[in-house]
Amino acid sequence: MRVSCRALPLIAPGHAKRGAPCAPTPLHHEAGVANMRRGVRAATPALLSPLLQLSLAAAVVVVAVVAVSADGASGRCPRAAAEGGSSPAANLSERRAARGTPRRRRCDSEQSWWNPYWMLPEDMSGADCFWESAKRCSRGGSVAEALQLAVVACGSRLEETMVMLKSAALFSRARLHAHIFAEDELHAGFREQLLAWPLRYRRKLPFSLYPITFPADNADAWRKLFKPCASQRLFLPLLLPHVGWLLYVDTDVLFLAPVDELWALRRRFRASRLAGLAPEHELLQIGWYNRFGRHPYLGRTGVNSGVMLMDLAGLRTAQFKNDMSAVPLGWSEMLLPLYNKYRLNITWGDQDLLNIIFHYNPEMVHVFDCRWNFRPDHCMYGSNCGGAERDGVAVLHGNRGVYHDGKQPAFRAIYQALLHYRLGSGDLESGLLAPARAAMGEAAHTYCGRVPHVLLGQLERSAAAASAEPAEPR
Repeated sequence: MRVSCRALPLIAPGHAKRGAPCAPTPLHHEAGVANMRRGVRAATPALLSPLLQLSLAAAVVVVAVVAVSADGASGRCPRAAAEGGSSPAANLSERRAARGTPRRRRCDSEQSWWNPYWMLPEDMSGADCFWESAKRCSRGGSVAEALQLAVVACGSRLEETMVMLKSAALFSRARLHAHIFAEDELHAGFREQLLAWPLRYRRKLPFSLYPITFPADNADAWRKLFKPCASQRLFLPLLLPHVGWLLYVDTDVLFLAPVDELWALRRRFRASRLAGLAPEHELLQIGWYNRFGRHPYLGRTGVNSGVMLMDLAGLRTAQFKNDMSAVPLGWSEMLLPLYNKYRLNITWGDQDLLNIIFHYNPEMVHVFDCRWNFRPDHCMYGSNCGGAERDGVAVLHGNRGVYHDGKQPAFRAIYQALLHYRLGSGDLESGLLAPARAAMGEAAHTYCGRVPHVLLGQLERSAAAASAEPAEPR
Protein backbone atom coordinates (compact mmCIF):
# COMPACT_ATOMS: atom_id res chain seq x y z
CA MET A 1 0.00 0.00 0.00
CA ARG A 2 1.43 3.38 -1.00
CA VAL A 3 0.90 6.27 1.35
CA SER A 4 1.37 10.01 1.37
CA CYS A 5 4.60 11.16 2.94
CA ARG A 6 2.79 14.04 4.63
CA ALA A 7 0.09 11.77 6.05
CA LEU A 8 2.45 9.70 8.19
CA PRO A 9 5.42 11.86 9.26
CA LEU A 10 6.43 9.38 11.96
CA ILE A 11 6.67 6.32 9.67
CA ALA A 12 10.09 5.25 8.40
CA PRO A 13 11.97 8.30 9.73
CA GLY A 14 15.10 7.31 7.78
CA HIS A 15 13.25 7.43 4.49
CA ALA A 16 10.58 10.12 4.68
CA LYS A 17 10.41 13.59 6.18
CA ARG A 18 7.50 15.96 6.59
CA GLY A 19 7.00 17.73 3.27
CA ALA A 20 9.36 15.38 1.39
CA PRO A 21 8.39 13.91 -1.97
CA CYS A 22 6.74 10.51 -2.07
CA ALA A 23 9.08 7.54 -1.89
CA PRO A 24 8.37 4.40 -3.91
CA THR A 25 8.72 2.21 -0.84
CA PRO A 26 5.75 0.43 0.72
CA LEU A 27 5.49 1.25 4.41
CA HIS A 28 4.20 -1.63 6.52
CA HIS A 29 1.37 -0.78 8.92
CA GLU A 30 2.90 -2.65 11.88
CA ALA A 31 6.22 -0.82 11.57
CA GLY A 32 4.39 2.49 11.29
CA VAL A 33 2.36 1.85 14.42
CA ALA A 34 5.51 0.95 16.33
CA ASN A 35 7.29 4.11 15.17
CA MET A 36 4.32 6.29 16.09
CA ARG A 37 4.07 4.73 19.55
CA ARG A 38 7.76 5.46 20.13
CA GLY A 39 7.18 9.06 19.04
CA VAL A 40 4.24 9.45 21.39
CA ARG A 41 6.16 8.00 24.33
CA ALA A 42 9.10 10.32 23.68
CA ALA A 43 6.85 13.36 23.58
CA THR A 44 4.72 12.46 26.61
CA PRO A 45 5.85 13.93 29.96
CA ALA A 46 6.80 11.43 32.60
CA LEU A 47 4.05 12.75 34.93
CA LEU A 48 1.28 11.46 32.63
CA SER A 49 -0.25 8.23 33.76
CA PRO A 50 0.35 5.02 31.74
CA LEU A 51 -3.37 4.94 30.96
CA LEU A 52 -3.27 8.42 29.42
CA GLN A 53 -0.19 7.49 27.36
CA LEU A 54 -2.00 4.44 26.03
CA SER A 55 -5.03 6.55 25.10
CA LEU A 56 -2.91 9.06 23.22
CA ALA A 57 -1.08 6.31 21.32
CA ALA A 58 -4.38 4.71 20.33
CA ALA A 59 -5.69 8.05 19.07
CA VAL A 60 -2.60 8.58 16.90
CA VAL A 61 -2.97 5.09 15.44
CA VAL A 62 -6.62 5.74 14.51
CA VAL A 63 -5.74 9.04 12.82
CA ALA A 64 -2.88 7.38 10.94
CA VAL A 65 -5.07 4.52 9.70
CA VAL A 66 -7.62 7.02 8.39
CA ALA A 67 -4.83 8.94 6.65
CA VAL A 68 -3.45 5.75 5.10
CA SER A 69 -6.89 4.79 3.81
CA ALA A 70 -7.56 8.22 2.33
CA ASP A 71 -4.21 8.79 0.67
CA GLY A 72 -3.49 5.16 -0.19
CA ALA A 73 -6.84 4.70 -1.90
CA SER A 74 -6.61 7.84 -3.96
CA GLY A 75 -2.93 7.55 -4.87
CA ARG A 76 -2.54 11.30 -4.38
CA CYS A 77 0.81 12.83 -3.59
CA PRO A 78 1.69 16.03 -1.76
CA ARG A 79 2.06 19.06 -3.99
CA ALA A 80 5.58 19.88 -5.08
CA ALA A 81 7.17 22.92 -3.50
CA ALA A 82 9.14 23.99 -6.57
CA GLU A 83 8.19 24.71 -10.16
CA GLY A 84 8.83 22.22 -12.95
CA GLY A 85 8.02 19.10 -10.95
CA SER A 86 11.10 19.61 -8.80
CA SER A 87 10.84 19.17 -5.05
CA PRO A 88 12.89 20.34 -2.07
CA ALA A 89 15.08 17.34 -2.92
CA ALA A 90 16.11 19.02 -6.19
CA ASN A 91 18.97 20.84 -4.49
CA LEU A 92 19.94 18.18 -1.96
CA SER A 93 23.64 18.92 -1.98
CA GLU A 94 23.03 22.61 -1.18
CA ARG A 95 20.55 21.79 1.60
CA ARG A 96 22.83 19.18 3.10
CA ALA A 97 25.80 21.55 3.06
CA ALA A 98 23.72 24.28 4.71
CA ARG A 99 22.80 22.11 7.68
CA GLY A 100 26.25 20.52 7.93
CA THR A 101 25.15 16.94 7.31
CA PRO A 102 28.04 14.78 6.07
CA ARG A 103 27.53 13.26 2.64
CA ARG A 104 27.42 9.50 2.42
CA ARG A 105 29.64 7.56 0.05
CA ARG A 106 26.71 6.65 -2.16
CA CYS A 107 25.68 10.29 -2.56
CA ASP A 108 29.18 11.28 -3.62
CA SER A 109 29.20 8.93 -6.58
CA GLU A 110 27.73 9.50 -10.02
CA GLN A 111 26.90 5.79 -10.00
CA SER A 112 24.32 4.47 -7.57
CA TRP A 113 24.57 0.95 -6.23
CA TRP A 114 21.30 -0.79 -6.94
CA ASN A 115 19.59 -3.77 -5.33
CA PRO A 116 16.67 -5.42 -7.18
CA TYR A 117 14.62 -5.70 -3.99
CA TRP A 118 15.15 -2.08 -2.85
CA MET A 119 16.64 -3.22 0.44
CA LEU A 120 19.81 -1.14 0.59
CA PRO A 121 21.08 -0.39 4.11
CA GLU A 122 20.44 3.17 5.23
CA ASP A 123 24.12 4.03 5.49
CA MET A 124 24.41 3.37 1.74
CA SER A 125 21.16 4.97 0.60
CA GLY A 126 19.24 7.02 3.13
CA ALA A 127 16.40 9.38 2.41
CA ASP A 128 18.36 12.23 0.90
CA CYS A 129 20.26 10.67 -1.98
CA PHE A 130 18.13 7.63 -2.79
CA TRP A 131 14.45 7.66 -1.89
CA GLU A 132 13.97 11.37 -2.45
CA SER A 133 15.43 11.10 -5.94
CA ALA A 134 12.90 8.50 -6.99
CA LYS A 135 9.37 9.86 -7.06
CA ARG A 136 8.56 13.53 -7.55
CA CYS A 137 5.05 14.90 -7.30
CA SER A 138 4.23 17.85 -9.51
CA ARG A 139 1.89 20.74 -8.76
CA GLY A 140 -0.79 18.97 -10.74
CA GLY A 141 -0.87 15.93 -8.43
CA SER A 142 0.29 12.39 -9.12
CA VAL A 143 3.04 11.81 -11.64
CA ALA A 144 0.92 8.99 -13.03
CA GLU A 145 -1.58 11.50 -14.48
CA ALA A 146 0.90 12.71 -17.11
CA LEU A 147 2.46 11.13 -20.18
CA GLN A 148 5.63 9.51 -18.85
CA LEU A 149 8.80 10.22 -20.86
CA ALA A 150 12.24 8.84 -19.92
CA VAL A 151 15.74 9.57 -21.21
CA VAL A 152 19.27 8.68 -20.12
CA ALA A 153 22.02 11.29 -20.56
CA CYS A 154 25.75 10.90 -19.94
CA GLY A 155 28.89 12.65 -21.11
CA SER A 156 28.25 15.36 -23.69
CA ARG A 157 24.55 14.56 -24.20
CA LEU A 158 23.09 17.52 -22.30
CA GLU A 159 22.50 19.63 -25.42
CA GLU A 160 20.92 16.77 -27.39
CA THR A 161 18.63 15.90 -24.51
CA MET A 162 17.50 19.49 -24.09
CA VAL A 163 16.63 19.75 -27.80
CA MET A 164 14.66 16.50 -27.55
CA LEU A 165 12.74 17.80 -24.53
CA LYS A 166 12.13 21.09 -26.32
CA SER A 167 10.60 19.29 -29.29
CA ALA A 168 8.38 17.26 -26.93
CA ALA A 169 7.13 20.33 -25.06
CA LEU A 170 6.74 22.45 -28.19
CA PHE A 171 4.27 20.22 -30.02
CA SER A 172 2.67 18.08 -27.32
CA ARG A 173 -1.02 18.56 -26.60
CA ALA A 174 -0.80 16.43 -23.45
CA ARG A 175 0.88 17.17 -20.16
CA LEU A 176 4.19 15.33 -19.85
CA HIS A 177 6.47 14.24 -17.05
CA ALA A 178 10.14 13.77 -17.92
CA HIS A 179 12.23 11.23 -16.00
CA ILE A 180 15.84 12.25 -16.66
CA PHE A 181 18.56 9.79 -15.63
CA ALA A 182 21.87 11.64 -15.80
CA GLU A 183 25.37 11.73 -14.39
CA ASP A 184 25.69 13.92 -11.32
CA GLU A 185 27.61 16.67 -13.09
CA LEU A 186 24.77 17.16 -15.60
CA HIS A 187 22.02 17.70 -13.03
CA ALA A 188 22.68 21.39 -12.45
CA GLY A 189 22.67 22.08 -16.20
CA PHE A 190 19.32 20.34 -16.65
CA ARG A 191 17.74 22.22 -13.75
CA GLU A 192 19.07 25.58 -14.88
CA GLN A 193 17.94 25.23 -18.48
CA LEU A 194 14.55 23.61 -17.84
CA LEU A 195 13.60 26.12 -15.15
CA ALA A 196 14.52 28.96 -17.53
CA TRP A 197 11.78 27.94 -19.97
CA PRO A 198 8.67 30.14 -20.24
CA LEU A 199 5.98 29.24 -17.72
CA ARG A 200 3.76 27.68 -20.37
CA TYR A 201 6.35 25.02 -21.18
CA ARG A 202 7.45 24.51 -17.58
CA ARG A 203 3.85 23.65 -16.78
CA LYS A 204 3.64 21.31 -19.73
CA LEU A 205 6.83 19.40 -18.87
CA PRO A 206 7.64 19.00 -15.17
CA PHE A 207 10.64 16.78 -14.61
CA SER A 208 12.47 14.51 -12.17
CA LEU A 209 16.24 14.02 -12.09
CA TYR A 210 17.76 10.68 -11.08
CA PRO A 211 21.32 9.40 -10.61
CA ILE A 212 22.68 6.76 -12.95
CA THR A 213 21.95 3.47 -11.21
CA PHE A 214 23.27 -0.02 -11.96
CA PRO A 215 23.32 -3.34 -10.09
CA ALA A 216 26.26 -3.70 -7.74
CA ASP A 217 27.23 -6.93 -9.51
CA ASN A 218 29.07 -5.99 -12.73
CA ALA A 219 28.16 -2.32 -12.34
CA ASP A 220 31.18 -1.18 -14.35
CA ALA A 221 30.42 -3.59 -17.19
CA TRP A 222 26.79 -2.45 -17.38
CA ARG A 223 27.86 1.19 -17.40
CA LYS A 224 30.25 0.73 -20.33
CA LEU A 225 28.02 -1.57 -22.40
CA PHE A 226 27.86 -0.14 -25.96
CA LYS A 227 27.73 3.57 -24.99
CA PRO A 228 28.14 5.20 -21.56
CA CYS A 229 24.98 4.63 -19.53
CA ALA A 230 22.97 3.30 -22.50
CA SER A 231 22.09 0.07 -20.68
CA GLN A 232 20.31 2.07 -17.96
CA ARG A 233 17.07 1.60 -19.92
CA LEU A 234 17.17 -2.13 -19.15
CA PHE A 235 16.58 -1.34 -15.48
CA LEU A 236 13.77 1.21 -15.88
CA PRO A 237 11.05 -1.29 -14.84
CA LEU A 238 12.84 -1.65 -11.50
CA LEU A 239 14.01 1.94 -11.04
CA LEU A 240 10.55 3.46 -11.61
CA PRO A 241 8.29 1.21 -9.53
CA HIS A 242 5.52 3.82 -9.39
CA VAL A 243 5.24 4.13 -13.20
CA GLY A 244 3.00 1.97 -15.39
CA TRP A 245 3.39 2.90 -19.06
CA LEU A 246 6.52 4.76 -20.11
CA LEU A 247 7.96 6.15 -23.35
CA TYR A 248 11.75 5.79 -23.46
CA VAL A 249 13.75 7.66 -26.11
CA ASP A 250 17.44 8.12 -26.84
CA THR A 251 18.92 11.59 -26.47
CA ASP A 252 19.27 11.94 -30.27
CA VAL A 253 15.52 11.72 -30.90
CA LEU A 254 13.38 14.66 -32.06
CA PHE A 255 9.58 14.77 -31.95
CA LEU A 256 8.24 16.24 -35.18
CA ALA A 257 4.69 15.15 -34.31
CA PRO A 258 2.98 15.61 -30.93
CA VAL A 259 4.42 13.00 -28.58
CA ASP A 260 0.90 12.12 -27.43
CA GLU A 261 0.22 10.59 -30.87
CA LEU A 262 3.03 8.10 -30.26
CA TRP A 263 1.78 7.56 -26.71
CA ALA A 264 -1.67 6.72 -28.09
CA LEU A 265 -0.27 3.76 -30.06
CA ARG A 266 -0.37 1.67 -26.90
CA ARG A 267 -4.17 1.54 -27.23
CA ARG A 268 -3.68 -0.63 -30.30
CA PHE A 269 -1.63 -3.17 -28.40
CA ARG A 270 -3.10 -6.57 -27.65
CA ALA A 271 -3.32 -7.48 -23.99
CA SER A 272 -0.09 -9.51 -24.16
CA ARG A 273 1.99 -6.65 -25.61
CA LEU A 274 4.40 -5.18 -23.07
CA ALA A 275 6.61 -3.15 -25.41
CA GLY A 276 6.40 -1.29 -28.70
CA LEU A 277 9.39 -0.72 -31.00
CA ALA A 278 10.14 -0.05 -34.67
CA PRO A 279 12.11 -2.44 -36.92
CA GLU A 280 15.86 -1.99 -37.14
CA HIS A 281 15.57 -2.09 -40.94
CA GLU A 282 12.84 -2.28 -43.54
CA LEU A 283 14.86 -4.09 -46.22
CA LEU A 284 16.69 -7.39 -45.85
CA GLN A 285 19.33 -6.20 -48.31
CA ILE A 286 20.61 -3.57 -45.87
CA GLY A 287 19.61 -5.27 -42.61
CA TRP A 288 22.30 -5.62 -39.97
CA TYR A 289 20.99 -8.41 -37.76
CA ASN A 290 20.06 -10.74 -40.62
CA ARG A 291 23.51 -10.30 -42.19
CA PHE A 292 25.89 -9.89 -39.25
CA GLY A 293 24.07 -10.76 -36.02
CA ARG A 294 25.62 -13.49 -33.85
CA HIS A 295 22.68 -13.94 -31.51
CA PRO A 296 18.88 -14.38 -31.74
CA TYR A 297 16.82 -11.31 -32.69
CA LEU A 298 13.17 -10.43 -33.20
CA GLY A 299 11.52 -10.91 -36.58
CA ARG A 300 13.26 -10.58 -39.93
CA THR A 301 15.52 -7.62 -39.20
CA GLY A 302 15.41 -7.08 -35.43
CA VAL A 303 14.09 -4.02 -33.60
CA ASN A 304 15.65 -0.68 -32.70
CA SER A 305 15.44 0.35 -29.04
CA GLY A 306 15.95 4.10 -29.51
CA VAL A 307 12.19 4.71 -29.24
CA MET A 308 10.39 2.27 -26.98
CA LEU A 309 6.93 2.20 -25.44
CA MET A 310 7.14 0.09 -22.28
CA ASP A 311 4.51 -1.33 -19.97
CA LEU A 312 6.73 -1.23 -16.89
CA ALA A 313 4.09 -2.77 -14.65
CA GLY A 314 3.74 -5.70 -17.05
CA LEU A 315 7.49 -6.13 -17.45
CA ARG A 316 7.93 -6.23 -13.68
CA THR A 317 5.50 -9.12 -13.26
CA ALA A 318 5.88 -11.09 -16.52
CA GLN A 319 7.75 -14.38 -16.82
CA PHE A 320 9.98 -14.62 -19.90
CA LYS A 321 10.86 -17.69 -21.94
CA ASN A 322 14.60 -17.94 -22.53
CA ASP A 323 17.41 -20.23 -23.63
CA MET A 324 19.16 -20.25 -20.23
CA SER A 325 16.61 -21.96 -18.02
CA ALA A 326 13.97 -24.66 -18.36
CA VAL A 327 11.50 -22.35 -16.61
CA PRO A 328 10.55 -18.75 -17.42
CA LEU A 329 12.42 -16.02 -15.55
CA GLY A 330 11.40 -12.62 -14.25
CA TRP A 331 12.90 -9.44 -15.70
CA SER A 332 15.31 -8.72 -12.86
CA GLU A 333 16.56 -12.30 -12.52
CA MET A 334 17.10 -12.68 -16.27
CA LEU A 335 19.29 -9.69 -17.16
CA LEU A 336 22.62 -10.68 -15.62
CA PRO A 337 22.61 -14.33 -16.84
CA LEU A 338 21.62 -13.09 -20.30
CA TYR A 339 24.51 -10.62 -20.38
CA ASN A 340 26.99 -13.23 -19.16
CA LYS A 341 25.92 -15.69 -21.85
CA TYR A 342 25.97 -13.30 -24.82
CA ARG A 343 28.46 -10.59 -23.84
CA LEU A 344 31.03 -11.76 -26.41
CA ASN A 345 28.44 -11.91 -29.20
CA ILE A 346 26.69 -8.56 -28.89
CA THR A 347 27.61 -5.43 -30.83
CA TRP A 348 24.86 -2.94 -30.04
CA GLY A 349 24.79 -3.52 -26.29
CA ASP A 350 21.43 -3.39 -24.55
CA GLN A 351 19.55 -3.28 -27.88
CA ASP A 352 20.97 -6.71 -28.67
CA LEU A 353 19.86 -8.01 -25.26
CA LEU A 354 16.33 -6.71 -25.87
CA ASN A 355 16.29 -8.44 -29.25
CA ILE A 356 17.31 -11.71 -27.60
CA ILE A 357 14.62 -11.38 -24.93
CA PHE A 358 11.87 -10.62 -27.44
CA HIS A 359 13.05 -13.29 -29.89
CA TYR A 360 11.87 -15.84 -27.34
CA ASN A 361 8.79 -13.79 -26.40
CA PRO A 362 7.50 -12.25 -29.66
CA GLU A 363 3.93 -12.17 -28.38
CA MET A 364 5.00 -9.43 -25.94
CA VAL A 365 6.05 -6.95 -28.65
CA HIS A 366 4.08 -4.60 -30.87
CA VAL A 367 6.17 -3.51 -33.88
CA PHE A 368 5.09 -0.04 -34.98
CA ASP A 369 5.74 1.87 -38.19
CA CYS A 370 9.18 3.25 -39.08
CA ARG A 371 7.81 6.83 -39.17
CA TRP A 372 7.95 6.70 -35.37
CA ASN A 373 11.69 5.97 -35.41
CA PHE A 374 13.05 7.37 -38.68
CA ARG A 375 16.83 7.00 -39.02
CA PRO A 376 19.37 7.78 -41.76
CA ASP A 377 19.12 4.18 -43.00
CA HIS A 378 15.56 4.95 -44.10
CA CYS A 379 16.71 7.44 -46.72
CA MET A 380 20.50 7.33 -47.23
CA TYR A 381 20.23 4.44 -49.73
CA GLY A 382 16.95 5.66 -51.16
CA SER A 383 13.64 6.13 -49.40
CA ASN A 384 12.44 2.86 -47.84
CA CYS A 385 9.98 3.89 -45.10
CA GLY A 386 6.51 3.78 -46.60
CA GLY A 387 4.80 5.26 -43.55
CA ALA A 388 7.03 8.34 -43.63
CA GLU A 389 6.55 8.78 -47.38
CA ARG A 390 2.80 8.70 -46.86
CA ASP A 391 2.40 10.69 -43.62
CA GLY A 392 5.78 12.31 -42.96
CA VAL A 393 8.38 11.60 -40.28
CA ALA A 394 6.83 11.72 -36.81
CA VAL A 395 9.96 10.94 -34.76
CA LEU A 396 13.44 11.68 -36.13
CA HIS A 397 16.29 9.57 -34.74
CA GLY A 398 19.70 10.98 -35.62
CA ASN A 399 21.82 8.03 -34.54
CA ARG A 400 25.53 7.64 -35.30
CA GLY A 401 26.12 11.31 -34.51
CA VAL A 402 24.57 12.72 -37.70
CA TYR A 403 23.35 15.89 -35.94
CA HIS A 404 26.95 16.90 -35.35
CA ASP A 405 28.84 15.94 -38.52
CA GLY A 406 28.34 16.61 -42.21
CA LYS A 407 27.36 13.08 -43.25
CA GLN A 408 23.59 13.68 -43.19
CA PRO A 409 22.99 17.43 -43.55
CA ALA A 410 19.21 16.92 -43.87
CA PHE A 411 19.07 15.54 -40.32
CA ARG A 412 21.41 18.23 -39.07
CA ALA A 413 19.19 20.91 -40.64
CA ILE A 414 16.21 19.98 -38.48
CA TYR A 415 18.30 19.56 -35.34
CA GLN A 416 19.95 22.96 -35.75
CA ALA A 417 16.61 24.66 -36.39
CA LEU A 418 15.16 23.25 -33.16
CA LEU A 419 18.37 23.94 -31.24
CA HIS A 420 18.31 27.64 -32.09
CA TYR A 421 14.56 28.15 -31.80
CA ARG A 422 13.74 29.91 -28.52
CA LEU A 423 10.62 28.67 -26.79
CA GLY A 424 8.00 31.38 -26.48
CA SER A 425 9.69 33.62 -29.04
CA GLY A 426 6.63 33.70 -31.28
CA ASP A 427 6.25 32.84 -34.96
CA LEU A 428 7.19 29.22 -35.67
CA GLU A 429 7.17 29.87 -39.40
CA SER A 430 10.02 32.37 -39.37
CA GLY A 431 11.76 31.11 -36.24
CA LEU A 432 11.76 27.38 -36.95
CA LEU A 433 10.45 26.30 -40.34
CA ALA A 434 12.21 28.88 -42.51
CA PRO A 435 15.71 28.04 -41.15
CA ALA A 436 14.97 24.31 -41.48
CA ARG A 437 13.87 24.68 -45.13
CA ALA A 438 16.88 26.83 -45.99
CA ALA A 439 19.33 24.34 -44.53
CA MET A 440 17.45 21.44 -46.12
CA GLY A 441 17.94 23.04 -49.52
CA GLU A 442 21.69 22.76 -49.04
CA ALA A 443 21.33 18.99 -48.48
CA ALA A 444 19.85 18.27 -51.91
CA HIS A 445 23.03 16.46 -52.98
CA THR A 446 22.21 13.62 -50.52
CA TYR A 447 19.45 11.03 -50.81
CA CYS A 448 17.85 12.20 -47.56
CA GLY A 449 17.97 15.80 -48.72
CA ARG A 450 16.05 14.89 -51.88
CA VAL A 451 12.91 14.01 -49.92
CA PRO A 452 12.24 17.23 -47.96
CA HIS A 453 8.49 16.54 -47.94
CA VAL A 454 9.17 13.33 -45.98
CA LEU A 455 11.32 15.06 -43.36
CA LEU A 456 9.45 18.37 -43.13
CA GLY A 457 5.83 17.52 -43.89
CA GLN A 458 4.81 16.47 -40.37
CA LEU A 459 6.95 19.20 -38.80
CA GLU A 460 5.06 21.84 -40.79
CA ARG A 461 1.68 20.46 -39.68
CA SER A 462 2.80 20.31 -36.05
CA ALA A 463 4.09 23.89 -36.17
CA ALA A 464 0.82 25.11 -37.66
CA ALA A 465 -1.18 23.40 -34.91
CA ALA A 466 1.11 24.75 -32.18
CA SER A 467 0.85 28.28 -33.60
CA ALA A 468 -2.94 28.05 -33.42
CA GLU A 469 -2.92 27.32 -29.68
CA PRO A 470 -4.02 30.26 -27.50
CA ALA A 471 -1.17 32.12 -25.85
CA GLU A 472 -0.59 31.75 -22.11
CA PRO A 473 1.21 34.06 -19.68
CA ARG A 474 4.97 33.83 -19.90
